[in-house]
Amino acid sequence: MADASAAGATAADTSAKVSAAVPPARTALVTGASRGIGREIALGLAQAGLGIALLARDAARLEAVAAEARSAGAAAVVVLSADVSDPAAVRAAVGQAEEALGSIDLLVNNAGAIESEHPLWEADPDEWWSVFETNVRAPFLFSRSTVPGMIARGGGRVVDLASGASSHEMSGGSSAYNASKTALVRMGANLHDEGFRHGIRVFELAPGVVKTDMSTGMTLHENRTEWTPVERVTDVVNAIAAGELDECSGWFLRVTHDTPASLKERAAQVAAEGTQRTARRLRVLPAGSTDPLTGALTGR
Repeated sequence: MADASAAGATAADTSAKVSAAVPPARTALVTGASRGIGREIALGLAQAGLGIALLARDAARLEAVAAEARSAGAAAVVVLSADVSDPAAVRAAVGQAEEALGSIDLLVNNAGAIESEHPLWEADPDEWWSVFETNVRAPFLFSRSTVPGMIARGGGRVVDLASGASSHEMSGGSSAYNASKTALVRMGANLHDEGFRHGIRVFELAPGVVKTDMSTGMTLHENRTEWTPVERVTDVVNAIAAGELDECSGWFLRVTHDTPASLKERAAQVAAEGTQRTARRLRVLPAGSTDPLTGALTGR
């Protein structure tokens, strides 16, 4: 049987040898686009001249965003409504978007949910699982429905709206949000590993703490006075759409520290060091400097 580490190295080498550039995105589908970060991402892409498919449950709000997107310079705008956890509804929405726009070159999995704040042993099971339906099942369904078309056209990009809760334990009684955002990042890394050679570029983007209905309703942020400017999010998403950050595919990005310029510099350094395989990936930290599992935990 082949050594597992050798197999992993072979997969990484194969991905690294892919040199065909993926063209800049001309079209995008943004979920959760009626408000907050999703709205701002959609308008930022509209300003860059992309055709935009906007998806959310609030039709009235979505129509208002669509009007703003047209005024901002979007090449085309289509408004969609779907239950993001329903496979048939997602397939139908993606089909409508592809028919209206001609393609979906960039998928932004922005729609998200958080449960009411309780310790895990007091959490409502149905509410807890519904957070996974929105934060994990929905991105899976949208990626599952859009990526085949991207591959057929030579490639595309997926942005998952991750969180600081994707990389750190989260206090405040939101165990479903914490666990689901962590799962989202792991799922994105898998999509990168499997899809890179097919032209798929994947980015796990944590937006910092932007002032939204969700963040202002969290006990964790009730006394916060400083917020992450949403422009830092839109700058990175627009750079991803333009193909400027493809070397960071598979990475966890956080706009509180990352900018398009700094990410390009970081990617060049990682390439020089040959550490692409583990760059910005989830890893379990060793228990002290002499932990015999250190290499196994952090080196693959």
